[in-house]
Amino acid sequence: MSKPLTVTAPAELLAFLFASMPEVKKTKIRTWLKFQAVMVNGRPVTQFNHPLVPGDVVAVRSDRHAVPKTILGGGLKAWFEDEHIIVIDKPSGLLSIASKEEDEKTAYYQLTDYLRQGNGRSRERVWIVHRLDKETSGLMVFAKTPEAKQTLQSGWEEVEKTYEAVIEGRLPEEKGTFECDLDERNRFKVFVAKKSEHTRHAVTHYRVLAQNRHRSLVELKLQTGRRHQIRVQVADAGCPIVGDEKYEAKSDPAKRLALHATALTFPHPATGKEMTFSSPMPKILLALVAK
Repeated sequence: MSKPLTVTAPAELLAFLFASMPEVKKTKIRTWLKFQAVMVNGRPVTQFNHPLVPGDVVAVRSDRHAVPKTILGGGLKAWFEDEHIIVIDKPSGLLSIASKEEDEKTAYYQLTDYLRQGNGRSRERVWIVHRLDKETSGLMVFAKTPEAKQTLQSGWEEVEKTYEAVIEGRLPEEKGTFECDLDERNRFKVFVAKKSEHTRHAVTHYRVLAQNRHRSLVELKLQTGRRHQIRVQVADAGCPIVGDEKYEAKSDPAKRLALHATALTFPHPATGKEMTFSSPMPKILLALVAK
């Protein structure tokens, strides 16, 4: 935390910071505000015209770790950050990492921009640990050091990963397990196939949470992590995810894939302490199963 500044006369926050820190570039001060690094009376503030009164205490956080639920840019919401990892909530429609078609509108790019805070010479960066499909929203963890990346990835199969999806129709049982072999060789689409040298085994445990006449809300826990695993398996059961045209969904009332990564449980890569994060299913998706 920077040396606290005590307000002596009424002022707006940004003007006060400019006047109190003439040695700091104005773009950097604006970046501090954007990423909730400016604290007023111990609480983060992003509003540039936040009114200050005599006696208020203003300081800048030096650790730069995001306050939980901070919006970082690109619609990303931070759930946790320390010197080793950052856990975020990714919106639907945002790539996890660059593709041949897009290299800037990605979670990776937005997090790198956040860590560098406008400093083009900064070498701060994140490391990808896992991915979510562009159309899927929800929890992701990124590493802030190569050591954290290696530790997380080496144990990723044991990480507890929970999703919720709104699917078309009803599954035959209220809970059960999808188990099949998937052929992932096609770049655009994954297929259920007979076991061969080209397939990988996929296991997902499911539980129906709610239903109406046309759709079901289902909790899905991954035992394995294959590309498009949930999407392929529910479609193969005759109940594709709402909005998943690729896997034969017939409806798209929310104009997005109705799949959300709701929970992650994993040991911290440095301390080993078990960490659990949860992100509620977006209301726009829950509304699809309202009775």
